[in-house]
Formats: sequence, C-alpha cells, structure tokens
Amino acid sequence: QVQLVESGGGSVQAGDSLRLSCAASGRTFSSYAMGWFRQVPGKEREVVANSGWSGGPTYYADSVKGRFTISRDNAKNSVYLQMNSLKPEDTAVYYCAASERHQGVVILARNYDYWGQGTQVTVSS
Repeated sequence: QVQLVESGGGSVQAGDSLRLSCAASGRTFSSYAMGWFRQVPGKEREVVANSGWSGGPTYYADSVKGRFTISRDNAKNSVYLQMNSLKPEDTAVYYCAASERHQGVVILARNYDYWGQGTQVTVSS
C-alpha cells in the first residue's frame, strides 16, 4: 500500500510560479511511475506530467510543455511539479498518482494504482 500526500497548492496571479510536492510512503518508490493529473469540475481528470521509474522517461501534456517540470527525489520518496508561467486555464485540483504496475510513460488515469487527496491551484488573471 502506498499513501500519497500533496502540498504546495494555492492562489496566484497569471505568470507566477508554484511548486507542488508529493510525499509517498513505500519502500519501492523508485520503481513506481509517478504522475501529476489535474481536474476541473465537470471534466475528466487529465494527465499533466509523468515520470517513469528512476532514470526513466518523462511525459508532458502539450498544454504544459515548456512551463511545467516534473522531478523526483527517490531518497526522499517525493515527486515534484514545478509550474512556471501559470495561466488561468491551469486552475484545477492537482493530484499526485503512483503506478506499481507500470514503470515507463503512463498517461491514462486507470493505469495508476494510488492517488493523493488533491491540492487546489487557482490562477487569476
């Protein structure tokens, strides 16, 4: 069992930056694919970024390429999402997710096994 706890959300102005953190329990964190998703009311949860197992590939949604960076610190069992040049359309609840079934690029929510509780990000114009 893996527990994920996100932090770092908040309310910012367009153009600002935020860094989301996700702390994971579990001794095999480095072997999990980790992802960040976001969801707005009435829409499906969408992938933002994915980091494969340690040293593996990363994936970014087109809407965040060049602005967001996913990183992980396996020694701290943590994954981060650095969000720069934020836009109002980035407003959503952001979720951290872990997949123990997959180690590479994982972009479908159904392929993740564990989820955090979510953290709200609000970007005003």
